[in-house]
Formats: sequence, C-alpha cells, structure tokens
Amino acid sequence: MTTRTGDTRQTTVRLPSETYRRLMVPADKMGRTMTDCIREAVEEHLTDLEGIDQADQTLARIRCGEESVIGSEALWRDPHG
Repeated sequence: MTTRTGDTRQTTVRLPSETYRRLMVPADKMGRTMTDCIREAVEEHLTDLEGIDQADQTLARIRCGEESVIGSEALWRDPHG
C-alpha cells in the first residue's frame, strides 16, 4: 500500500450492492480499507486509460505517415535498430 501525501479531494461513489460486496470481501481479507481499494482501482484504471489514449495517438501518427512500423522479423534481425 502506498501512503499518499499532498493535495487530495473527497468524492462519493454509489456502487451496486453486488459491487460493494465484491469489494468488501478482498478488502477485509487484505486488512485494507475499502477507500484504499477503491483509490487503487481508480488509479490503475486511469493508468490503463492513459495507455489506451497513448496507443490511439500513436496509431493516428502511423496512419498519417508521421511514424512507421517495422515487422517482427526485422526487429529480431536487428533488435538495436
């Protein structure tokens, strides 16, 4: 678990009963608060979304010719470029 310092904001999240139950079980087993588990899940999901956005931007650059792609055969022949 990472300790957070600095500026934080509080929000309220309404969860379906089943989602709440699913969250409560592992939180209890790990001895963590539900707040910690929710924070970690949100942070991980945001990291995933940022990665998807980055991939979308790269794909757009490839499609318009600003970036190129090499095949796996070429990569394995000369992995250092």
